[in-house]
Amino acid sequence: MNFIEELKWRGMIHNIMQGTEEILAKGQTTAYVGIDPTADSLHVGHLVSVMMMKHFQMAGHKPIFIIGGATGMIGDPSGKSQERNLLNEESIQKNMDGINAQLSRFIDFNSTAPTAAIMLNNYDWMKNFSFLEFIRDIGKHISVNYMMAKDSVKRRLNGEFADGMSFTEFTYQLVQGYDFLYLRKNHNCMVQMGGSDQWGNITTGGELIRRVEGLDAFGLTWPLMTKSDGNKFGKTESGNIWLDPKRTSPYKFYQFWLNATDADAAKHIKIFTILPPAEIDALIEEHAKAPHLRELQRVLAKEITCLIHGEEAYHSALEASQILFGRATSESLRKIDEDTFLAVFEGVPQFEITASDLKAGIPIVDFLAENTAIMPSKSEARRALKANGISLNKDKVSGEEFMVTESLLIADKYILAQSGKKNYFLVSVK
Repeated sequence: MNFIEELKWRGMIHNIMQGTEEILAKGQTTAYVGIDPTADSLHVGHLVSVMMMKHFQMAGHKPIFIIGGATGMIGDPSGKSQERNLLNEESIQKNMDGINAQLSRFIDFNSTAPTAAIMLNNYDWMKNFSFLEFIRDIGKHISVNYMMAKDSVKRRLNGEFADGMSFTEFTYQLVQGYDFLYLRKNHNCMVQMGGSDQWGNITTGGELIRRVEGLDAFGLTWPLMTKSDGNKFGKTESGNIWLDPKRTSPYKFYQFWLNATDADAAKHIKIFTILPPAEIDALIEEHAKAPHLRELQRVLAKEITCLIHGEEAYHSALEASQILFGRATSESLRKIDEDTFLAVFEGVPQFEITASDLKAGIPIVDFLAENTAIMPSKSEARRALKANGISLNKDKVSGEEFMVTESLLIADKYILAQSGKKNYFLVSVK
């Protein structure tokens, strides 16, 4: 498969300009995607564009990532129901540094190869324009009628959203169009890529290049991601799934992919991994024979976690994920970091005990029924102990003479109690 054929197989093509496939087949080509610097970390909603550029670079082409330092100060109206908060220059630079560090994990920016990616900030060329210069030199080439015909503009102007559209947002497609023009002239960038909601901006850029320079320009878009239930991809009840491990732990990141439905896993393994098509087809076929084993989800979660966070983080997430299913030990509990430990047991009942009580030692029956409410009464606690149904930090407790002491603490502040196979309780020391 060539680059476009593989993208089609992976379900990553929505619209494509005439001639794009041909120009890419001729030899090494330069293309760019834009990333809004709205945070110092990417989230999984950005991963389609990143994987697009990963495949692009692997196919022998040169990627350019444009950080929207200038456009981020305006706000893209495409697919948005209201105007976004505008960013200052200091915030944009901080966010750009964070994004660059993340992308460098799996996109080659540093080699001397002709395919090495580059990252640019469009503020660097936009800051030199005065308003009068921009409307004279750029604005005159694109008519208002042309701009108003774009779906992103029509939806806002036709009253679909109550706030309408500011002049600032209305100019966005011109500013982004100039990015394409600048890159075409200065970096021989022939192709712009983006989500399907960017089609209007991409075609405006191509039209500007033709009118100003008389040169060809090309573009393609990928489908906007949704889950099989129609909900927005990459969102959970707690918010975005981030690539920054401080925002979303590798354990939670791994669980996000592991919990994908069969339909989503079959789609996502094509888009978010670099596994070859033949291997993916075989995985999907095997999964269909025994979907209860969830092998497709396991491979998807492994591949994308290793790609973003590395193998060590993957193995840590895998070990943490096994804790709730009875295959963990006291030793493995102590190995995982505190954030992952808390993420695993998020939502389980929690109790607090004092450090002074623990230092003196607490009889196990008192610990279960008085210092906490793990068991409803001392008699229930004794029955559970007699039935070998109580564990602390995954170790079985036998006998009423057992004393709960500081030696049990995980990360110097937690004890994990378990009644039966599935009832977990987290006890913290204050």
